[in-house]
Amino acid sequence: MQKNLKDVGGTPGGLGEFFIGLALCAAGAYWLTRQVEVSSGAWSIYGYNSFGLSMIPFLLGMMLLFANGKSFWGHTLVFLGAVIIFIGILMNLRIYFQPTSLFNTLLMLSLLFVGLGLIIRSLKPHAQDKSVDS
Repeated sequence: MQKNLKDVGGTPGGLGEFFIGLALCAAGAYWLTRQVEVSSGAWSIYGYNSFGLSMIPFLLGMMLLFANGKSFWGHTLVFLGAVIIFIGILMNLRIYFQPTSLFNTLLMLSLLFVGLGLIIRSLKPHAQDKSVDS
């Protein structure tokens, strides 16, 4: 079996479907994400601001690394502190879907899922051209 530029995912055919699906999927995802508003709130534990508390492992790790650059505990605390800060940022995000019409919502989701369907379909083998070269 000879490979062709039009072969997608190691199977014969499907290049056109792949690019059409990719375009539809990208348009749907772009339109959907344009309708989402992201904001953040304060980090709090029992009503108190807890951002400073999340910085303690990171700062202790930095202190240990400046004292000894090969410190296992310094590297561990810096890594864990960065993970705690990153998770804290993600946990305090508030995501809102802006008001839109039902038609627009269905259109956005349809474009996204039809595009994904075409991309998946493009990976399946397609019928080969049966023409014989003389």
